[in-house]
Amino acid sequence: MENTVHFQLQGKGGCGKTFASVILSQWIENEAPKTLDGYDCDQENATYFGYKGLNVKPVNVMNKDRTIDRKKFDEMLLEIFNNNGRNAVVDVGANTFSPLISYLMENNFFDMLREAGKKVYIHSIVAGGDNLKDTTAGFVSLASQTSCPMVVWLNENAAWGGTGNFIESEAFSKHADNVRGLVLLQGRTSDTFGDDVRRMTKARLTLKEVTESPDFNMLERSRLNTVVRDVFNKLDKVEW
Repeated sequence: MENTVHFQLQGKGGCGKTFASVILSQWIENEAPKTLDGYDCDQENATYFGYKGLNVKPVNVMNKDRTIDRKKFDEMLLEIFNNNGRNAVVDVGANTFSPLISYLMENNFFDMLREAGKKVYIHSIVAGGDNLKDTTAGFVSLASQTSCPMVVWLNENAAWGGTGNFIESEAFSKHADNVRGLVLLQGRTSDTFGDDVRRMTKARLTLKEVTESPDFNMLERSRLNTVVRDVFNKLDKVEW
């Protein structure tokens, strides 16, 4: 894998975007070591940047009056454009979702990247339960605005209720031809797998760091390896 650009986009907050970006980043590092350039565009909670085991930069686009200056996206996007042979992951917070989308579209940046020989993918989280309606609307909005291939992450952990209805929906069927893969973040037992994942994410640790940490015992490491490797296997099946 080389010369890819991955935008993690979803207007709904709290649905697992950063977790997906972190797992995707680790998968890229496995596939193509030392080629990852991560960018954290969240102006309130720079969680992705907090993973020191990954090569992630914060992207500050907020003015002193707490408005978003879209011109400040220039530096990040020019760097992505000029970094040939590398793989970029852009984690977009809910507060920068709309400004960045409008910026990318009005500057034809997706087309510029593809004309430069880069493979561009839009990743969109669809969460279950009460979040299903809003995250489905977010997917439809993205799919309608761009012809970029999409990867849909189905997050069963974000809420009760699962995401099965999404796959059967008209919203998905209408845009299914542009979806290159589905990545299920499987809902697991909360007091074992769930607790381990929460501890891993709270500490901002990659799987590699967990395996080397004395704070996790043998069983916890095994469960976390199961969670991460399961997602890796699903990413292997995406049509990149």
